[in-house]
Amino acid sequence: MPENKKIAILIDQLFQDSEVTDPKEKLENAGFSVDIIGPNTIEDYIGKKGTKIKANKSIDDVSAKDYGGLVIPGGWAPDKMRMNEKMVTFVEQINEKNKPIACICHGGSMLVEAGIVKGRKVTSYVSIRTDLINAGGRWVDKEVVSDGNLITSRTPADLPAFCAEFLKALSLVEV
Repeated sequence: MPENKKIAILIDQLFQDSEVTDPKEKLENAGFSVDIIGPNTIEDYIGKKGTKIKANKSIDDVSAKDYGGLVIPGGWAPDKMRMNEKMVTFVEQINEKNKPIACICHGGSMLVEAGIVKGRKVTSYVSIRTDLINAGGRWVDKEVVSDGNLITSRTPADLPAFCAEFLKALSLVEV
């Protein structure tokens, strides 16, 4: 399978359920292979609304070169993910390769941690707006914002526009 047909979704405890399940379903329906990547593949990752998901890949066993894009869901998981150096490095490496990164809700804190917000137009859940601005981002209140390889959205209500914009960006990735 060409690398651009393989997409990564990062996960940790207390993710926003629909911000993992909806993009995964839309990506698979569009013919993409999706890996759920967590700190390990042993534990169940439980969403804020109770959805249980096992990661099929550990962050220890993946490489940015193997993926055509990345989804970073929100919820409270990004606070855990941003403390995982390997997850932060993975985000940095996907960005260095200019591959699409779709980030929703609190997921923007991973963009801050990876140092890839400066000068970029972004949106997020309102509670991390100041963090994104302090990291040099140009925050706007819109359902979906695209700036280069970054696609950002605010909340689960924005998922239809978020998923559509990410799929559009993925169609532009060269094999």
